[in-house]
Amino acid sequence: MDILINVINGLMHIDKYLALIIQQYGILTYAILFVIIFIETGLVVTPFLPGDSMLFAAGALAGIGSMNIVTLLIVVYLAAVLGDTANYHIGKKVGNKILAKEEVKFINKEYLIKAQTFYEKHGSMTIVVGRFIPIIRTFVPFVAGVSKMNYSNFILYNIIGGGVWVSLFLGGGYLFGNLNFVKNNFSYVLIVIIIISLLPGIIVFIKEKRNKQNDNENKIII
Repeated sequence: MDILINVINGLMHIDKYLALIIQQYGILTYAILFVIIFIETGLVVTPFLPGDSMLFAAGALAGIGSMNIVTLLIVVYLAAVLGDTANYHIGKKVGNKILAKEEVKFINKEYLIKAQTFYEKHGSMTIVVGRFIPIIRTFVPFVAGVSKMNYSNFILYNIIGGGVWVSLFLGGGYLFGNLNFVKNNFSYVLIVIIIISLLPGIIVFIKEKRNKQNDNENKIII
């Protein structure tokens, strides 16, 4: 519970932590952001790292001149695309071995199975849509690799999805993050962003629950 509280607190005040990092490390902040985004999208063991909220906060700081928005956009975009690419190749190489195990250390297999179901249902577009669903975002490229998705298709959707994701959240922070209302209620704005980004996953979960309930009712009738 304490870990969860610390994570939530960190997400709510990520703008302050990011500003502190900029003060202490200067230009190296770009490298730090690259590593965080790369790891969040590239390793299935780190789905808890901030993505949407951190991009919005970084965009807001770029809006007041603390960072260069063009450099930030390029660095984060490369991290997002390369992270998904690495995750795809990891899934392709060792994914089946991981799925075959009943329990996998450091990996929540339930999330992995949900991502696989999501991928089977939505196909290639999952690579784009999955970018906007925290946790699922980390597992989607891995599942694409396990499923031996055609690499040409994967890299195309990866490039598109990464571009849309990064542009929307960085751009949103850059354009709106420094409005007085947003600055005065930044923590609440980040919570709203997190909730909105979770909505697609919640909708899919509710639909799956309803489908299972309907299947069970049909079985009883039969």
